[in-house]
Amino acid sequence: MQAALVSGPLAKRTPKRVLPGFNITLGFTLFYLSVIVLIPLSALFFKTFSLTWEQFASAVSSPRVVASYQLTFGASFLAALVNAVFGLLLAWVLVRYQFAGKKLIDALVDLPFALPTAVAGISLTALLASNGWVGSLLEPYGISLAFNRNGVVIALIFIGLPFVVRTVQPVLEDAEKELEEAAACLGASRWQTFRHVIFPTIAPALLTGFAMAFARAIGEYGSVIFIAGNMPMVSEITPLIIIGKLEQYDYAGATAVAVVMLGFSFVMLLVINALQAWQRKRAGASS
Repeated sequence: MQAALVSGPLAKRTPKRVLPGFNITLGFTLFYLSVIVLIPLSALFFKTFSLTWEQFASAVSSPRVVASYQLTFGASFLAALVNAVFGLLLAWVLVRYQFAGKKLIDALVDLPFALPTAVAGISLTALLASNGWVGSLLEPYGISLAFNRNGVVIALIFIGLPFVVRTVQPVLEDAEKELEEAAACLGASRWQTFRHVIFPTIAPALLTGFAMAFARAIGEYGSVIFIAGNMPMVSEITPLIIIGKLEQYDYAGATAVAVVMLGFSFVMLLVINALQAWQRKRAGASS
């Protein structure tokens, strides 16, 4: 009787998995991750270990390298900050307003994702150089936007804008407009509504977009070298320092600087993951 009940239609069935079992899937995942990520990164560390501590410190703290750190991280932070402001405005317009050409503008936001970085650098240089369309208008006033630090920041703004827009846009689309209407009915001004109702909702996504744009800008190379001028101690970014050391066959010195950049990138990755977890937690609590 019991055997019949167990084998009957009411018996609990084991769900069939589309993919193989856990052990096989996990083994393949770890193998693929090791081949693509872990082994190349471990080779980077092993090459750096060929240096003594004094040689490593000298390679990563020379005045030229320190100047490149200051430019790379400073310009990346400034570009990410600009993108956080204007990316939020652009996402707001795309979500809250209907106008002619909206789909075209929405598609153009993703252009820096698809455009080769070298093409972006050449385009910005042709536009902002002293003989370019914009640069020629600013040159009489002593304003130079190319072949200096200004060009680095502009290039990083260009490649980082989509990260902020695409991170904030879905949150704005899911935001409850009834809360804004309730705040307006209670006598809140537009600024008070934005500060106390809208901004707390989009703040985690905005911080995530800022961190992603900052992390992307730190490692940018192709679009910057064409417009930066690449002057040592002035407009030379850290990735260019690494390339220069490789061209001089200083592989250990190049990997030493790369390890420093990898450390900063890993910290940014942890920050991004923490912000995304916070965003998911906020979204779960609000729902």
